[in-house]
Amino acid sequence: MTGIVFVVHPVVPVVYDKIRLSNQDDNHSTDVHDPEIPEMTDFPASPSDPLRPAPRSWFTLLFLGIAFSIPVAVGILFILRPATPTIQAAALANVQEEERPDAPELDGGVAWLNSAGPIKLKDLRGKIVVLDFWTLCCINCIHTLPDLEKLEKKYANQLVVIGVHSPKFDNEKNTQSIRKAILRYEISHPVVNDADMKIWRTFDVHSWPTLAVIDPEGKYLGSVSGEGNVDLLEKVIVKLIKTHREKKTLKEGPIRFDLARNREKGDTPLFFPGKIHVDAKSKRIFIADSTHHRIVVTDMSGNKLAIIGSGAAGNKDGSFETATFDDPQGIALKDEVLYIADRKNHILRAADLKARTVTKVAGTGEQVRERTDGGAALEVGLNSPWDLLIAGDTLYVAMAGHHQIWAMDLKKNTIIPYAGDGRENIKDGPLFASRFAQPSGLASDGENLYVADSEVSAIRKVPMNGEGRVVTLVGEGLFEFGDVDGTGDEVRLQHALGVAFHDGKLFVADTYNNKLKVLDPKDRSCKTFIGGPSEDGWFSGPLFNEPAGICYADGKLYVADTNAHRIRVVDLKTKAVTTLPLKGVEPPVQSKE
Repeated sequence: MTGIVFVVHPVVPVVYDKIRLSNQDDNHSTDVHDPEIPEMTDFPASPSDPLRPAPRSWFTLLFLGIAFSIPVAVGILFILRPATPTIQAAALANVQEEERPDAPELDGGVAWLNSAGPIKLKDLRGKIVVLDFWTLCCINCIHTLPDLEKLEKKYANQLVVIGVHSPKFDNEKNTQSIRKAILRYEISHPVVNDADMKIWRTFDVHSWPTLAVIDPEGKYLGSVSGEGNVDLLEKVIVKLIKTHREKKTLKEGPIRFDLARNREKGDTPLFFPGKIHVDAKSKRIFIADSTHHRIVVTDMSGNKLAIIGSGAAGNKDGSFETATFDDPQGIALKDEVLYIADRKNHILRAADLKARTVTKVAGTGEQVRERTDGGAALEVGLNSPWDLLIAGDTLYVAMAGHHQIWAMDLKKNTIIPYAGDGRENIKDGPLFASRFAQPSGLASDGENLYVADSEVSAIRKVPMNGEGRVVTLVGEGLFEFGDVDGTGDEVRLQHALGVAFHDGKLFVADTYNNKLKVLDPKDRSCKTFIGGPSEDGWFSGPLFNEPAGICYADGKLYVADTNAHRIRVVDLKTKAVTTLPLKGVEPPVQSKE
């Protein structure tokens, strides 16, 4: 997180993130929407002096204090390289408790999910309320969800979290897309679809994620932006519980909400499959059955060969039957070892297909936000590995959380950053100086990696010889997206998550456009291959529903059609589309809550 302005209220620090698009790290900011954002009533304005980007890699954050009834100085100390400009902050002291503004109502949403109906803040008097301003594509928002889940469980009697889904991409305005994301990320609190950004503007939000706190008397206390703020938030919650117990204004006891998963329980063979790998030589299909937390192995006809993982979310090595994963994504095969990007556990796993065992091969099991130079694979913390590709003895990793491409030496068992400086943006140049934005898909022609760089809706080319430059084939920036066929800079994708290479062409899973597109890396021409609203089947529905994984084998494309819980098979010659019939693949036994 760079270039941050702090305004401190006597209860909690209020953080307004002024990071511009070129300075992304622990959050994702935007000023592309209506600049006429109404100010909070009687709320202190933040300093307006522009802030410059900070250099990459290292900083130390120190939280000095939180003030409640007796104001205490609050501040954040960043230790940065000498070139970094001074952080500007304003702390208000001696402000009486009654001067805190009432929180405005959550008016302007177009739909409510995980709830029987709209929720009014006035109906939550007596509860501590945390508003999570998020968008379903954002990796920092995704990282914040487990933190919120921990707090929701620990303070179930005092805390209510409400997600305010304020979209970045056009597709994210769709209530059904949000509903699918709620199920995919296993969210257990109400979410309002803020499709028109009205609630976002009312609360003067500038970046994803932003967490805003409202006390049991309905007073707005402030907000903090970016991921990794769970400790700060918990301190605030603990203080509020103490204060309002003493005031007898705290209503304790859990509130039950009408959750979407009560109606869509994941009792299909697959549940939000994220990635797919097809090995034509051994005639096997490997499917990351992501929200079932397991890997499904079938033959080319869909007959079950093996299930890797018990189906329970966890982080446990062992036999195929007892090992556990948490949102596995990318998979890659070398001989009889299947490598797995265990995304939510922030590790890489290896499944020995002969011994039928799973072991951790990289990562510590803890998310590490600060970027490192790498080292021994089991000693280096990772950050949301999303896709994998093997070339020789090198395992390439799309490290979505670090906005980088990493490389693991499978002989030496070391892992290092390979491309990208870690800033979230689109920038071509030498490997170490290039920039990516949540890379989520990998393919190769043997000489280059091709990267589905999702947050900039781009396809990037990365040389595999350790030299040369990163080059953008299509894609322009964090807020340049759409559905436009054409050549080069005129092409627009929308949050593409998958890419496959065959016969000199790239096939792109253009996820939010529900299409497959074909891209020529030589002349940068890109056109729709199949999919989209014009090809909806009258009785069968759309051909694809946010496809996230794609692989080529034997004249066919195999597509992880994520939101439809299925694998689609596309014949390249005829464009005929079928669904892989899974046989013998049963959903895991659901645990009782």
